[in-house]
Amino acid sequence: MFGSKKKDTPRPLNDSGRSQVSEAFSLEGTLRTSGAIDIAGLIKGPVFANDLIIKETGSIIGPVEADKVEIYGHLEGKILAKSIVIGSSGVVKGDILFSETLRTEEGADINGYLKKTESTSMEAAQNEFKLDTIETSGSKEKEKSKKGRPKIVASN
Repeated sequence: MFGSKKKDTPRPLNDSGRSQVSEAFSLEGTLRTSGAIDIAGLIKGPVFANDLIIKETGSIIGPVEADKVEIYGHLEGKILAKSIVIGSSGVVKGDILFSETLRTEEGADINGYLKKTESTSMEAAQNEFKLDTIETSGSKEKEKSKKGRPKIVASN
C-alpha cells in the first residue's frame, strides 16, 4: 500500500486539443508539435505544426511548416503549407509556398513571393521555388551597371 513503487512508464500524449501560446509568452528556439496550436505571443525560430493559427497579437519570426496555417497577426519568414489563410489583420513578410489553397482577406499585407508547389517539405519546395537564383540574377545586373563609366547627372 504505502511502500509499493509505480512503474515509471510515460503517459501517452493526447493531441486532440489545441495548445495555446499566450500573449505574455515569448520563445526563442524551435517550436514543434504534431497537433494544433494557437500563437498569441512571440516565437523567434522555426515552427512546425499540423494546424497553426497566429492570433492578432501573435508574432512569429522564422520559417513555418504546417498542413494548415491561419494568420491574423505578424509572420516574418517563409511559409510552407497545404492550406493558408491570411486574415484582414494579417501581415506576412516572406515567401509563401502552398500546395492546395491560399485565401487572403481584404486588408491582408503580404510582402514576398507566392507559389503553388507540389512539394510538402520545405527543402523540396525551396529547390522547386529557386528564389535564390531570382535574387542573385537581379543583384548581378545591378553590379554590371555599376561597372564601367559613371553616369553624368548634370553638366555645364
